[in-house]
Amino acid sequence: MKKISILLLGLLTLASCKNEPKETVAVVEEEQTIEPVTNEAMESAVIYEANIRQYSPEGTFDAFTKDIPQLKDLGVKVIWLMPIYPISEARRKATNDLSIEDIEDPEERKKYLGSYYAIADYTAVNPEFGTKEDLDELVETAHENGMYVILDWVANHTGWDHPWLEENPDFYTQNEQGEPVDPLNPDTGESWGWTDVADLNYDNKELWEAMTSEMKYWIEEHDIDGFRADVAGEVPTEFWDQAVPQLQETKPVFMLAESEDKDLFHNAFDMGYNWEGHHLKNQIAQGKATVEAWDEYMKKIDTTYQEDDYLMNFVTNHDENSWNGTVRERMGDAAEAMVALTYSIPGMPLIYSGQEYDMDKRLRFFEKDTISKTKGVMWPLLEKLGQLKNQNKALHGGKEAAAYNRLQTSLDKQILAFERSKGGEKLIYIANLSEKPADFTLKLENELQPYLGKKDFKKQKNDQYHFGPWEYVILADN
Repeated sequence: MKKISILLLGLLTLASCKNEPKETVAVVEEEQTIEPVTNEAMESAVIYEANIRQYSPEGTFDAFTKDIPQLKDLGVKVIWLMPIYPISEARRKATNDLSIEDIEDPEERKKYLGSYYAIADYTAVNPEFGTKEDLDELVETAHENGMYVILDWVANHTGWDHPWLEENPDFYTQNEQGEPVDPLNPDTGESWGWTDVADLNYDNKELWEAMTSEMKYWIEEHDIDGFRADVAGEVPTEFWDQAVPQLQETKPVFMLAESEDKDLFHNAFDMGYNWEGHHLKNQIAQGKATVEAWDEYMKKIDTTYQEDDYLMNFVTNHDENSWNGTVRERMGDAAEAMVALTYSIPGMPLIYSGQEYDMDKRLRFFEKDTISKTKGVMWPLLEKLGQLKNQNKALHGGKEAAAYNRLQTSLDKQILAFERSKGGEKLIYIANLSEKPADFTLKLENELQPYLGKKDFKKQKNDQYHFGPWEYVILADN
């Protein structure tokens, strides 16, 4: 974090007459609390997904802002705010299958707040969360604590209350009757089931201009540092390629795509989702895949992406938690080893609201819920991993990521061992990614010290090791 104060103080003498009085120019002080986004800053970053509605009992910007300073302890450098905009009333989701119009009891209707992703106005804030001034305070606090703030951006569709539906109906995909439709699966032509939103039609280039303008608003007026693009691959890559350079004219921004599509990284996006790696971690934790599948995946990553492409690694997020289960539900006793793995591989690790507090429930998606803030196993684990990520070049994971080198063991179907290295710094991750105890051999050349995980780990002269089910260790030089 850097603070720059520019003080302009001077006396102007009016040129028309040397005897006329001098004017004192008022002091103008401009304060910048954080450097603009750089690739270098992202190398060691942890990203935090903030679910404002469910983060606190209040469900407000202010309640979250109070906790921002302690996120530094977890190594967080990027805060991703889930959609903060007003949510459409029309066709609002009550459950996956029912809209608010299907609920007859008016009191019952009140508890259904709808999906964050059914946006009624791109340049306003949801009054449930607070005001724009409250948001500004959140951003300022984040910047003061060395963190960037990115907004969740939903460019693929809007809610049914959005004014464009009346003012610019040609912005929307229409059926044969000229009626706007909800998003369709391009492979089948059938609805995805997202009935609370209307699909936008990017064949209309006027939409490109309007959407880009709405994004620029948040950078220019509220000092936002970038965007996470919802279903980024469903929006033409050409739109993002023309929009992002326009955003960069105001200041450098960080762009995260909810996609693994490598074409998105050529010009527009800095980082994408590691969906395939995430699903594979679930499968290994559930005994449906072995470490061999992980090795094949890492080889695939090497051949699929350009050297400076990188992905976001996670064990949970808002979709996974609400729809597919908690970390413990999906990963069981493998959870800690898998969390450590997300920090140890190339890329940027994600913390989702509540993960740091061992949240073991599925948060309701369309209603108010809250997380319990009791520090248990995960907080100290994430704290140590965050410190290592921030400080050790061997965990650099961005455009100039540290090298990843698989270490061979005598039990490679069960044991995952690899070394990361950069700038003379090294780190080794070793884990038994199975529910069975493992006796194996591994030749370790480096005299690295145990940093996290297996407490009794010592380098053995005979190269023989024993790990219990899901046991892991991280060896580091700091």
